[in-house]
Amino acid sequence: MSLEEKHVQHLSPPEPDLTAAELCARAETIAPRLVARQAETEERTFYAADTHEEFREAGFYRMLVPRRYGGYEFGMETFVRVVRSIARGCPSTGWMLALGTQHAVVVATHFEERAQDEIFSQGDMICPGTTPPTGTMRRADDGGWTLNGRWAFCSGAPYATHYLGHALFSEDPIETPTPSLFVAPRSQWERLDDWGSQLGLRGSGSHSIAIENGHLAAHLALPGTSLLTADASGATPGLRLHGNPLYAAPAPGLLSLQVAALAVGMAQGALDAYHEIVTAKTTYRPPRMKRSESPDYHHWYGRATGMVATAEAATMQLAREWTTLLNRRVLDHYEDMRFVTMISEIRKLCWTAVEDSLFRTCGSTSVNSGERIERIFRDMSTLQTHTGFLFLSDMAELEVGRIGLTER
Repeated sequence: MSLEEKHVQHLSPPEPDLTAAELCARAETIAPRLVARQAETEERTFYAADTHEEFREAGFYRMLVPRRYGGYEFGMETFVRVVRSIARGCPSTGWMLALGTQHAVVVATHFEERAQDEIFSQGDMICPGTTPPTGTMRRADDGGWTLNGRWAFCSGAPYATHYLGHALFSEDPIETPTPSLFVAPRSQWERLDDWGSQLGLRGSGSHSIAIENGHLAAHLALPGTSLLTADASGATPGLRLHGNPLYAAPAPGLLSLQVAALAVGMAQGALDAYHEIVTAKTTYRPPRMKRSESPDYHHWYGRATGMVATAEAATMQLAREWTTLLNRRVLDHYEDMRFVTMISEIRKLCWTAVEDSLFRTCGSTSVNSGERIERIFRDMSTLQTHTGFLFLSDMAELEVGRIGLTER
């Protein structure tokens, strides 16, 4: 047996025969237990240590990690199903899980073997990531990199093994610095205590991190590479190393799929909460009856159900179509941008179902602080303000319009 074969065998996943269906079933089993823990999760600003351990044992932190490194390499359809289920139970927990695990694909796509050998050495990977280049990066005397800066909204930071970010770098001090992608191990950064006072997603672990004179090996940074514009159309390091087109995915569609999963999961949770409300309370005006027997509530609940079901069906279809085009190596820039525009519409559909049909009609006593539907409303409204997702949607709409009208 070669050294390479020994290396792969040593890093086989804890459950080599685990299936995607079994992983999704675990998420569906865990999710209902998260509902009662939403208040404590918000107070702590991230999910509990025992939840973290349950996620680890379930294999969630390995679902997108390459099998070469002890991961399950399940793909985006499985990721979407897991995230959707967890977000249905607790939006903050789903958000933190999604944004902490999906960047395994980015790392496995763009970084060379030496870097991946180091980054994935633990098997589990929790790696928050951001796109704004808010820090600085310069060459160190040993050929590596010295980093300084502060990066906000690093969802997943409390249990993170790494951080994926962008810093400004220039070989020549008189030149305009360019965004440069890097991965920093946990030992190189500090998590700041600055999360929890926001309107929603207070338990999503979206703290800032700070790096002061941090040091990275040369292979842990890609000078001049920006995640949202990086070319993944050719033979990426990940495709060469793993032979799986998942690791040659353009970032915009990849990152946007998690938005659809989160939005659908949150909206499904709102339907659950609304169902509990209308089956427990009576109507305000005569003839008095259970709300669940009133045609008005039938209408509102039925309309929201249709919207959310449509969003769920669209999300799963997009995940399948995205995967098919990726596997055929025909997921070009236009198609990827088209996916982003469709995912933006899924997000809007879920928000309309919750904001217009459910939250508006559930009654004032049901939106007191700490009520489930009140928390979901806050969480979903915060999702709507995410600058990265809004930027991606705007960029995609412009690109689809430009290409569709001038190049096709």
